[in-house]
Amino acid sequence: MPNATAVADRIESELAPLTTEVCHAWWDLNVVANEENERRRVELETALSDFLADSERFAAIESAREGAEGPARRRLDLLHNVFLPQQTPAELRARIIELEASVEMRFSQHRGDIDGRRVNDNEIRQILRDSNDVAERRAAWEASKTVGAAVAEDVRELARLRNAAAHSLGYRDWFALSVATSEMDEEKLIATLGDADRATAEPFARWKAQLDERLSSRFGCAVDDELAPWHYADAFFQEVPAEGGVDLDTFLEHADLVEITRRTYDGIGLETRTVIDRSDLFPRDGKCQHAFCIDVDRAGDIRVLANVVPTQQWMDTMLHELGHATFDAGLDPSLPWLLRDTHLVVTEGIAILMGRLASDAEWLERVVGVDPVTVAAIADALRAARAAEMLVFTRWVLVMTNFERSLYADPESDLDARWWELVEQYQLVRRPEGRSNPDWAAKIHVACAPVYYHTYLFGHIVASQLAATLERECGGLVDRPEAGRLLSERVFAPGLAVRWDKLIEHATGTPLSAVHFGHDIAAA
Repeated sequence: MPNATAVADRIESELAPLTTEVCHAWWDLNVVANEENERRRVELETALSDFLADSERFAAIESAREGAEGPARRRLDLLHNVFLPQQTPAELRARIIELEASVEMRFSQHRGDIDGRRVNDNEIRQILRDSNDVAERRAAWEASKTVGAAVAEDVRELARLRNAAAHSLGYRDWFALSVATSEMDEEKLIATLGDADRATAEPFARWKAQLDERLSSRFGCAVDDELAPWHYADAFFQEVPAEGGVDLDTFLEHADLVEITRRTYDGIGLETRTVIDRSDLFPRDGKCQHAFCIDVDRAGDIRVLANVVPTQQWMDTMLHELGHATFDAGLDPSLPWLLRDTHLVVTEGIAILMGRLASDAEWLERVVGVDPVTVAAIADALRAARAAEMLVFTRWVLVMTNFERSLYADPESDLDARWWELVEQYQLVRRPEGRSNPDWAAKIHVACAPVYYHTYLFGHIVASQLAATLERECGGLVDRPEAGRLLSERVFAPGLAVRWDKLIEHATGTPLSAVHFGHDIAAA
């Protein structure tokens, strides 16, 4: 039997530099979307895919796994999950890589159009947040969806190709393969989604009825037959509008969000300056309009891409992305390269925990410097708004996850109709009469981060359980270095040396459950 540690060491030493090169290329394409960067990304991702597809390496991993125990078995299990999806024909893998890069570049380059004027996502958000002109709002909402029509057929083709890869490996579809190779159980996932639906359906419907009455009054339209998707303050209704929460933009409109982010993490004892200095944080043409954090080399080169303007939405996003970054920076550097990484659910849990501070009363007073009397006056409303955010986002995750299950179950189906069926079912937002557009394809995750959205829901559950632990053991999170130490020692340092569910159980003292999440949404 081959030496398990030696096999893991050998393959890891070859895989690490390839992965780092791909990360560099992926970053370059997102900060400057041009054909040269697209070509370079495709070239490097193809080389990485070819490496992972090597049948002799995969056979060595499988052989070494037999009878392996402890850290060696853990590393080999992770290698198995990385190599397995690539054990498919070279032509198929190459086509997927090329199409993914092409679609992602078009997302980065695309800008909507309102009356002949090119508008970016931040401008669209501002119109949907502030404008009382319904015609302008509709034009902005429709502009946010035009990228969907530009990429829809290629996204559908990606689903076909990904399914072909999954079928060649004996899996039902790409959804099933993705879940199986991310240390999650599909039956438990579906059960959790069902539980989330049942727990949030009634409180969400009650909260949204109140919101709709406020919007009806604001825009002078009937709730039952005139309220439309463009009356909400977010193009996908995945965030709470001011009418349904607390408008905190007034506290941030002249603030330096980057400095506030530094100050937040300084108070917890987590350093962010090195990451921020490497990052690309402000909007410009030809750049990805979204936000992400990337650990380029698992050796300290960690970066954030953002498009910051002084709003609560971008404050939340900055705190969220630097949550990912401090997690990556806190991994034990003595771990093998394979284990110096994070599970999606846990890193999203940390990012969500930090992002929630953007609507936290104590944070507003201590970090932003809002007058204590003002904060006290809105404290109850802030708690209710945070619960509403969780309700709204949970319903959005139900749309996304169930849509992706449908997409991979049958890429040839009427996806436009299925999208709106789910939006109406879970978000209670009506499809505009006569609407015929692939609005589902306007969400970049469907194309470029497939079968990912459920991790956000699990992340919220993790965030609530961690928040309860920090409150019990440290008195909270804001300006408490002991909270940073707890997260660093119990959550960050172990990396992937411990399975994600066991890591959370160790960090909080109890197995992961939705108990604390349920308490948090009860305040809505």
